[in-house]
Amino acid sequence: MKKQTQNMLNAAVLKLLHPLVRILLRNGIPFGAFSDLAKKVYVDVANKEFGIAGKKQTDSRVSVITGLNRKEVRRVKTLTEPYDESVTGRYHRAARVISGWVRDQQYLDASGHPADLPIEGEGPTFSELVKTFSGDMPVRAVLDELLRVDCVSRLENGNIRLKTRAYLPGTGENEKLGILGADVRDLIATIDHNLVSQETGYFQRKVEYDNLPEEAIQKLRSMSAEEAQSLLEVLDRWLAEHDRDTNPKAEGTGRKRAGLGIYYFEEDLDKGENE
Repeated sequence: MKKQTQNMLNAAVLKLLHPLVRILLRNGIPFGAFSDLAKKVYVDVANKEFGIAGKKQTDSRVSVITGLNRKEVRRVKTLTEPYDESVTGRYHRAARVISGWVRDQQYLDASGHPADLPIEGEGPTFSELVKTFSGDMPVRAVLDELLRVDCVSRLENGNIRLKTRAYLPGTGENEKLGILGADVRDLIATIDHNLVSQETGYFQRKVEYDNLPEEAIQKLRSMSAEEAQSLLEVLDRWLAEHDRDTNPKAEGTGRKRAGLGIYYFEEDLDKGENE
């Protein structure tokens, strides 16, 4: 690796690790635990993605690639991978229910807004909505989750009203941590693709200014949220038409996962990043 490339990569890693380590320290994860996780990923990636065609990957080769000795490679392979699908699964299923409620014509009122839905009964119902868009998730479990995170409310007549057009995890930090890996992984994977691919790069853009007055920030926050939500809803409708889970009639071959992620960022430069 060229010295300049190595320096640039080291600088990039330091930048992306700062907010991650902040989260780890705030939640009591010591360096030793992080070190084992990093070693496990090094071994897994070297084992699965850096083999020689036609040859079985060996601990010796993994050791050479990663810089870990063979004993450590074998130890790391025995580490249990921590993974909690309950949070991410709940996140995606709840998000799909709200998405279907917002875009599917049968769940909209005469004005084109998400209709208040009875749980059971004639016509479009909340139960039907859940069964259509969340797979085998129990209706009661989805309702309890959406009530808990204040995405819906129960009206006096028993109908369910949608309060927000997007699912947001609960206020508890654990639930927000549950989707940390998935969302950050997607961004880094896009950057990785753009670094090595000979094909057309994936869309990766941002707009940023660094001398904004305090008074402009609130307007930027609200404008960003409105414009981003509008775009995501347009893309969601198109994706739903082509996804074979939501539209069994969709034609085509293979199976791809694709989408667009949007995030807002803000930093107080008067105080500095480390204060």
